[in-house]
Amino acid sequence: MQTSIILIVFLPLFAAIIGGIINKSMPSVVTKAVTTGALFVACALSWPIFLSFVSGDATATVVPVLQWMQSGDLTFDWALRVDTLTAVMLVVVTTVSALVHLYSWGYMEEDPDQPRFFAYLSLFTFAMLMLVTADNLVQMFFGWEGVGLASYLLIGFWFKKPSANAAAMKAFVVNRVGDLGFMLGIFGTFLVFGTVSIPEILAAAPGMSGASIGSLGYRANTMDVLCVLLFIGAMGKSAQLGLHTWLPDAMEGPTPVSALIHAATMVTAGVFMVCRLSPMFEAAPFALGLVTFIGAATCIFAATVGTTQWDIKRVIAYSTCSQLGYMFFAAGVGAYGAAMFHLFTHAFFKALLFLGAGSVIHAMHHEQDMRYYGALRKEIPFTFYAMLAGTLAITGVGVYHLGIGFAGFWSKDAILEVAYARGTELGQFAFWMGTLAALLTSFYSWRLMFLTFWGKPRWADSEHIQHAVHHGHDEPEEHNPPVQEDAGDDVKHHVPSPNYLAGTAGYHPHESPISMLIPLGILSLGAVLAGQLFAPTFLDSASFWNGAIFYNEPLIHAMHATPYPVKYAAAIVMLLGLLAAWMAYIRDTSLPAKGAEQLGPVYRFFYNKWYFDELYDRVFVKPSLWLGRQFWKLGDVGTIDRFGPNGAAWVVERGSVLAKRVQSGYVYSYALVMLLGLVAAVTYVLV
Repeated sequence: MQTSIILIVFLPLFAAIIGGIINKSMPSVVTKAVTTGALFVACALSWPIFLSFVSGDATATVVPVLQWMQSGDLTFDWALRVDTLTAVMLVVVTTVSALVHLYSWGYMEEDPDQPRFFAYLSLFTFAMLMLVTADNLVQMFFGWEGVGLASYLLIGFWFKKPSANAAAMKAFVVNRVGDLGFMLGIFGTFLVFGTVSIPEILAAAPGMSGASIGSLGYRANTMDVLCVLLFIGAMGKSAQLGLHTWLPDAMEGPTPVSALIHAATMVTAGVFMVCRLSPMFEAAPFALGLVTFIGAATCIFAATVGTTQWDIKRVIAYSTCSQLGYMFFAAGVGAYGAAMFHLFTHAFFKALLFLGAGSVIHAMHHEQDMRYYGALRKEIPFTFYAMLAGTLAITGVGVYHLGIGFAGFWSKDAILEVAYARGTELGQFAFWMGTLAALLTSFYSWRLMFLTFWGKPRWADSEHIQHAVHHGHDEPEEHNPPVQEDAGDDVKHHVPSPNYLAGTAGYHPHESPISMLIPLGILSLGAVLAGQLFAPTFLDSASFWNGAIFYNEPLIHAMHATPYPVKYAAAIVMLLGLLAAWMAYIRDTSLPAKGAEQLGPVYRFFYNKWYFDELYDRVFVKPSLWLGRQFWKLGDVGTIDRFGPNGAAWVVERGSVLAKRVQSGYVYSYALVMLLGLVAAVTYVLV
C-alpha cells in the first residue's frame, strides 16, 4: 500500500512538472497524454485502497516522506496519513480530476495554451492530495495554500479577459481572509497542545473540554476559540456565507476548472478539515453551533440566489454553495459521517452537472445564458440524459419504503433526518432551512433542465450562435463578447441586428466529442449508484470509520427513528419544486416574468445575490482604495519621496546651479576665491 500511496500523491506533481517543462516545445498531445495518464494511474490505485477500507481489510497507515522541520519545541515531518477519511478523499479527488483531464481534451481543443492548462490541473490535484493526506496541521496548510494558488492560476487561465483576472484576484483575496483565521487557529493549537501532529492533537482534545484561555482581561473556552478560528478558514475555502463571494465569479475559468474546483476538490477542503478535526469540534459546543448556523444559512441563501440566475454555470455554482451548507450543518449537529457521505455523492452528480453544462455550452458555441437555449434534448441526447441523471441525483429522487434512490436521495435526506433527530433548536433550524433549500433546489434544477432541453429553440437571439453561423468555426471562450442582462425579463433587452438574425435558424447544436462524453457516462453511473451502494457503509458502520472521525452512534440510531413526515419531507418538497418549475417554464412561460414583476424588491434582492458584493464594495473595497491612495499620495509621494530621494535630488540640483555660477572661467574670479579662502583660514587661526 505504501508504494501506491506515494505514487497517488506524487504522480500528479511529476506530470505537472513535465507538462510545465515541455509546454509548447512539443505537440500539446504529449503534455495531455502525460498528465491525463498520470491521473488515471492515480485513480486506479486509489479505488482499491478505498474498497479495502470498505471491506474492513485495511487499517490507518502513515508513510514517511522526509524530515521537514525542527525549531525548538516545533517538530514535524512530511508524512502521508491514509485512513478511512483520506481514502474517501483520494477516490473523490483522483476520480474527478482524471475525468476532468480527459474531458478537457475535447473542451480545450481549440485553445492554444493547452499544455499550461493541463499542467495547472495536475498541480492543483497534487496540492489537494497533499491536503487530504496531511499528518500534521502545517502540512495541511501547505496543501491548503497550494490549492489556493492553483485555483488562482486556473480561474485566471484566460488572463487576457479582464473579468477572469478580476475573478482570480477576488478568489485569492477572499481566501486569504479565511486563511488568516486558519493560520491563527494553527498557532493557537500549537500554543495549547504543544504539537501540530493531528493524531496527538485529536487524542488530547477531549481532555481540554471546559478549559479556558485569557487575553486582555477576557477569558473564553479554549476549544471554542481554536475551532472558530479553524472554521473561519473552512468558510473561506468552502465558500460559506460571508466568505462566499468568490465562488460564483470563479465561473470565469474554463468549465473543466469549474467542475474540478467546485464539485469535489477545493470547495470541499473545509468540510474535510472540520471532519478530520471532529474530536476538537466535539469539545467546542459554541463552535459546533456556529458551524450549524452558518451551514444552514448558506444553504438557504445560495438556494434563493440560484432560482434567479440565467447563466447555466452560475446556477450550478450557487447549487454547490448550497450543498456545501448541507455538509457543514451535518457536521455541526455531529453527523460527520453523513457530511462526508454527501461530500462523496455530491462529487459525482455535481461534476456531472458542471461537465454536462460544459457540453451544452460547447454545443451552443459558448453561449451560457439559458434564455438562448431550448429544445436541446433531441439535438444533444447523450448530454441530456447525463444531466437528467445529475438532476435526479441533486434533487433527491427516490422511494424510502422501496429502498431505492439516486445519490442525493441517500445523502441529503440523511442529513435532514439527522438534523431533526439532534433535537436542539439549532438542529431544528437547520432541518427547516435544509427542507426549504431542498424545495428551491428542485425548482432551480428543473428550471435549468426545462429552459435548456424543453420548449422552443431560442438560439437566433444569441450573439454566439450568430457568430458561429456567420464565421463557421469556434473560437476560444476568452473571446466571447460581453453579455448584458436584465433582471426582470425572460429575454435579453439586446436586440441583434437583422443581418445577424438572417440565417441563424439553420444552426444545429452538435453533440460533444467522445472525450467529453465518456466522463459524462462514468459520472452518471456515480450519480445513480453511489448512494445506493455506499449508504450503509458511510452512515451505519462505525467499523468503517474506525476512529477517523468522531462517530455518534446514538445520533445515527435516532436518525433512523425519525417520524415518516420527516423522512418524506425532502421528497414532498422535491415534487413541489418540480411542479412549480413545470408550471412556470413548460405550461405557462409568462409566469416567471409576472412573478418577477409582482415580487419586485424580493426578486431583485435575490437576483443581486443579497447585495453582498455591493455591501463589501462599500464597506471594504472603496475604503481600502481610499486609504491606499492616502498612503500613496501623502505618505509615499508627499513625505518619503519629498524629503527622501526627491529632496536629495533637489538639493543636488540647487547646489549644482550655485557651483555653476562660481565656475565662471575667469582667472581673477578664482584668485578672489583663493584670497577669500586664505583670509578665512588666517582669521580662523588668529581667533
